[in-house]
Amino acid sequence: MNRFLEHCGAKYPIVQAPMGWIARSQLASAVCNAGGLGIIETSSGETENCMAEIEKMKGMTDAPFGVNLPIMFLKDPAILTRVCESGVKFVTTSAGSPRKFVGPLQEAGIIVYHAVPTVAAAMGCVEAGVDGLVVEGAEGGGFKNPEEVSTLVLLQAIRRQTDIPMVAAGGIVDGAGMAAAFALGAEGVQMGTRFVSSAESPVHHNYKQAILDATETGTYVLNKKASPCIRALKTERTTKIYEDGLMPADTFKGIMDVYFGGDMEASVGLAGQSSGLIDEVKTAKQIIDETVSEFFEITARLGALAAAKSF
Repeated sequence: MNRFLEHCGAKYPIVQAPMGWIARSQLASAVCNAGGLGIIETSSGETENCMAEIEKMKGMTDAPFGVNLPIMFLKDPAILTRVCESGVKFVTTSAGSPRKFVGPLQEAGIIVYHAVPTVAAAMGCVEAGVDGLVVEGAEGGGFKNPEEVSTLVLLQAIRRQTDIPMVAAGGIVDGAGMAAAFALGAEGVQMGTRFVSSAESPVHHNYKQAILDATETGTYVLNKKASPCIRALKTERTTKIYEDGLMPADTFKGIMDVYFGGDMEASVGLAGQSSGLIDEVKTAKQIIDETVSEFFEITARLGALAAAKSF
């Protein structure tokens, strides 16, 4: 049995990443209703709105869903208690050490997976008692470790050290990526950029189109010498940040104008290298159904090769 599916209760081991402001009930419920695991974000810092989104989910899907707690970015410490009391049974933590969060969450009957960008971080989480890991390679969009390690390498390196369940994140948009991740020890995959550009995503058409138009080299890793380090789409604004080497303090001031106003120069449009693999807006159901179908086609072919001992 797939341990991740046992932990989360979803039909398919496909997770929607917890993008700030974007990963709310409209998108998360569509993912859940298609058989994946939708996640509600709290990185926006809008505690009341996020808690309201958790309650809305209960009327929009009968499937299980999760919540993300980005430790370093939580403005309201009370949100931990509120999530523990919400009835949610699966939480991903990120951006910091989960050590102080694991106990209260697990005592509330919640499964905890922590997002990690390195082997050292992974082993620290194992020692802290997490139930699983979201293994985030450098290909992914959003907040990154400035010391870039690909999903391909990171999954293998962590699996050499521990048998803990892993969800692979970064560079995955389809069944081929999912099959590759499973071959390296993952039991689930997380998609961010693919779901940001889905039909149910609440972001502006211009943002989705920018993802569709991007090539595999269509993103920058920015602010590597400071914090936060991010991966974002190439625009005039991000090109200047890349060339300057540092991100101005007010960079995220206009993020809502990017997400929901469609002004791609107002801030930074977070996205992964997988933008280069996306060329069409699809519904969450299409994305998940096609991913699952392709995954089984590929693994059946590989299984046949193994049975025949043939390449």
